[in-house]
Amino acid sequence: MKGRLYLALVHHPVRGRGGDEITTSVTNLDVHDIARTARTYGVAGYYVVTPITAQRDLIHHILGYWREGKGGDRVPERTEALSIVKDIESIEAAIAAITALEGVAPRVVTTAAKARAEVTSFESLRTEMAADDGPWLLMFGTGYGLADRVLDRADVHLAPVRPGGYNHLPVRCAVAIILDRLLGDG
Repeated sequence: MKGRLYLALVHHPVRGRGGDEITTSVTNLDVHDIARTARTYGVAGYYVVTPITAQRDLIHHILGYWREGKGGDRVPERTEALSIVKDIESIEAAIAAITALEGVAPRVVTTAAKARAEVTSFESLRTEMAADDGPWLLMFGTGYGLADRVLDRADVHLAPVRPGGYNHLPVRCAVAIILDRLLGDG
């Protein structure tokens, strides 16, 4: 891959069970496990997006344990993985942060369990990313997925992991599968 890939785990704006726009809670496992997967695949940065200050404080607490606390002393590899995690208040702020780092805005890729009218296959996106020097931002939604207003603004809509039928993977698993399909050896 030529360009650098960034991830965003979006807690707002996402859909609730009834389709309404909500904010979900940050979980320790999502912060921790997605960071490990992202670091394994060479992701440049992992943004956990939430507008709630108390949730960002929780992220700081988790990161502190692994970066400066007993966790980091005990398992240094986790310190390295969590070094790419940043809490941020909005998708717009994540895009601005990447733009400041890279000098150009990232192309935004959304994921969803259900296909939209126009989707890009994993193979096509992998090829496009390999040919493009610019940064990419791959967004994952919590709850019942990214809000429609987020999906509507994306540059690329990635095909679902399993189109049709039952498809309600935990976000940690979806991240691992998608990163492997886009950046893996096979």
